[in-house]
Amino acid sequence: MPYICLLLSGAALLVNGLAALGQLPRRDGAAFSLVLGGTQLVLGVVHLSGAGTGTEALMTAAGMFLFGLTYVYAGLDVLLGLGSKGLGWFCGMVAFVGLLLAGTWLGTDPLLAVLWVCWSVLWGLLFASSALGAVRLEPFAGWALVLASQVTATVPAFLGLAGAWPRSSWAAGVAALLVAAVFLAARALARRGRGGPRRAGAGASEQAVGQERLTAG
Repeated sequence: MPYICLLLSGAALLVNGLAALGQLPRRDGAAFSLVLGGTQLVLGVVHLSGAGTGTEALMTAAGMFLFGLTYVYAGLDVLLGLGSKGLGWFCGMVAFVGLLLAGTWLGTDPLLAVLWVCWSVLWGLLFASSALGAVRLEPFAGWALVLASQVTATVPAFLGLAGAWPRSSWAAGVAALLVAAVFLAARALARRGRGGPRRAGAGASEQAVGQERLTAG
């Protein structure tokens, strides 16, 4: 169940990142997040009911619920026009909890600990942009979501599903380097202005305005 949730998170991060970059309508991303987040919450309940109440089982379920609630809240925020403030503060809390989970997993699963640090940074970016009004971070956050979706969710999920999840320190070191590369690449792309926070369909609207002006002339 956890690896399936992680695979779904890869899709959710990708779609929400593209929506943040204006490459698809935010309502599309919101609807997808709502459905996927609800699915993750159900899978979290199923996992918790079957895995018992051991420490690792509880921490794994906590992560599943945090992801699921984030996606559900993000979807409702856009669809209901809630304003993103509450979502931003929720992301700030989850970022803090994510760091606690990273510290907890460090001894038994260093790769997962590295991934939780990365996810905490992503939540922190959403906190800064939504709760604190740091709109200038949106392009960086969008690219970080898109790039991290595959590096920290999709690929690790397939490793877990294939029974090849590495728990060694060298694997965590490689993952840390890849995560650093993800954020450096996201920063470079955001600074170059590729895919800035432009709404999907804006180009068509601008073209229509231009045609109206030519007609009027």
